[in-house]
This record gives sequence, C-alpha cells and structure tokens, in this order.
Amino acid sequence: MRLALEQACLAQEVGEVPVGAVIIDADGVLLASGFNRTIQDHDPTGHAEVVALRNAAKKSANYRLPGATLYVTLEPCVMCMGAMMHARLARVVYGAPDPKTGACGSVINLPSEPRLNHHTRVEGGVLAHECGETLRDFFKRRRSKESQIEP
Repeated sequence: MRLALEQACLAQEVGEVPVGAVIIDADGVLLASGFNRTIQDHDPTGHAEVVALRNAAKKSANYRLPGATLYVTLEPCVMCMGAMMHARLARVVYGAPDPKTGACGSVINLPSEPRLNHHTRVEGGVLAHECGETLRDFFKRRRSKESQIEP
C-alpha cells in the first residue's frame, strides 16, 4: 500500500485526485503501477486502477492477470472493480472506503455478486487513515483555493 500511496502523491503533483494503484504478480514482484489521469488525459476511464491494469496487461502481454493482487488507496468504483474482475485478479486490497462510489461494500458490493463468473477476494482498510487523509487534505486545499477566487 505504501507504493500505491507514492503513486497517489504523483497524481497530486500533476493536479489529479490523489489515488494510486500498484499490481503485484503471483510471485510477489511489482508488475505495474498507475495513478489517476482523468484530467491529464481527458479520459473518464483514467482511474488509477485502470491505468495500472493497462500497464500490467501490456507488460505481461495478456489482459488476464491470475494470481495478481492490486493495491489501491481508495475503494474501487464499479467501473474499476468490473475491470479488475475481468482481469481475473486474485485479490484487491484498498485503503480508504468510498462512501459515495465504493463498489466493494460501501455503496454496492460487486465482488460478492453471485451471478458474476469471477470472484476476486477483497480486503479493505489497509492504511485507511493515511489513504483517507491524503484525499481529505487534497480536497480541503482545493476548496480553500476555490473560495479565494472572487466571483
């Protein structure tokens, strides 16, 4: 998760919402990383998890990543969780819960949907305070800057 937090810091440095992700292969080796790029790339699918999945799939020349674990600083949304399940990840570990769009139990629980053909194990709350604080600080600074702009 510390590596994912480093990716979140990179996102923040370029003006993106600070969410970071890393993928560790079945042997415990770092396979790929990514951070939010929605603003930078003008891409609504440019979430940290999707960026990391794209990088891992290219590196391994396969969209399926069996045995791999994805670590992400924020609970995945439906789009990201769907992509991770389609990639056949063995496990997803997230930091802070997302009460507005979280798809691992906060709003919906996609991994536990019995009608889906692949079920990825999910663990939440790893370094939750630190991951959440990174996001809270970012949005606090953003709101402060916005309130300083005169109408």
